[in-house]
Amino acid sequence: MRQYRCWAEIDLDALRENLAWIRHRVGPNVKIMTVVKADAYGHGLKQIAALLMQSGTDVFGVANLAEAQAIRSVGRGWPILMLGACLPFEAETAVREDVMATVSTYDEARRFSEAASRLGRPADIHIKVDTGMGRLGATPHEVLDLWKRLEGLPGLRIRGFYTHFASAEDDPSFTRAQKLRFRRLLAKAPHQSLDYLHANNSAALLFEQDTHLNTVRPGLLVYGILPEGNRRIRSELQHQVRPALSWKCRVSLVKEITRGTALSYGRSFVAPRPMRVATLTAGYGDGYLRAGSNRARVLIGGEYCRVLGRITMDQTIIDVSRLPQVQSGDEAVLIGRQGSRQITVNQLAGWCRTIPWEILTAITARVPRIYTGSQAS
Repeated sequence: MRQYRCWAEIDLDALRENLAWIRHRVGPNVKIMTVVKADAYGHGLKQIAALLMQSGTDVFGVANLAEAQAIRSVGRGWPILMLGACLPFEAETAVREDVMATVSTYDEARRFSEAASRLGRPADIHIKVDTGMGRLGATPHEVLDLWKRLEGLPGLRIRGFYTHFASAEDDPSFTRAQKLRFRRLLAKAPHQSLDYLHANNSAALLFEQDTHLNTVRPGLLVYGILPEGNRRIRSELQHQVRPALSWKCRVSLVKEITRGTALSYGRSFVAPRPMRVATLTAGYGDGYLRAGSNRARVLIGGEYCRVLGRITMDQTIIDVSRLPQVQSGDEAVLIGRQGSRQITVNQLAGWCRTIPWEILTAITARVPRIYTGSQAS
């Protein structure tokens, strides 16, 4: 097996099992729109898309046209929704590539209609309503009038209607308010023939089962990560998915330092006693966030070891004073399991004072992804 300095291992069996659990939870009549933005949350878009095509996803959610085109290169014909707003010069490409577009305004829809007329093929869109996210979407008081106007545009096919919960993992009260706004609109909108009605992201899929509608939009859950927040996840749900990604690097150097020795840029750590320290082959150039400096932990020899000083572009220093056996070339785990201990994405996010989404998507392209499991080729 080839040896690496810093690498991520992706367990394809875990991804397949996670998707199967989501299917079981929502039932056979609800479509699953798997969100594969940002290189499939850092897992590798093309490889993950190929797996998901074989494993039962119904539709893909992407951020932009480049991601949609990457999926098209893996397999033609799969429904794809571009969740971000399409720029004016992208409308024709979206129609040509048969990518469903998110529409919030009449001007956006008109551009798709004009592109459809030029290309002689329909433009498929989803109307988005802003029930409280404050980002994309028509306001609740204008969306029904917008819908009527869009029905008169030639070449335009309204395929979906959706909203997005702003704080489903944290704020049940605000989420209830968003649900109420969306339900009131559904009661008035001619949605019965639409293929895609969707609101639930991963957190809402766990907490808001009454709004599965006919489509759900899981992202983090597919990759085996629970969206932690103020709302408590029931114990029976906490072990239903398992993380697909592990992230590892190696010890490059071990040395003894004396009391008073300063480590790394800025001298933010000064040794309070004689110590044994190791340098690792990973840094923020690999996506190991600088925010974890003096806070994060790694696993070596099945033991937690503290990060000392500032994480640098290519290297990180850790405390191995309790581990006399550690030597150059040993494996260090940044995310994942080693022996009986584990570092989760959520733990690393906590040390870095950020969210698991950023941890996953920050892992850079110079970190090779190694695919394991029965689906690996």
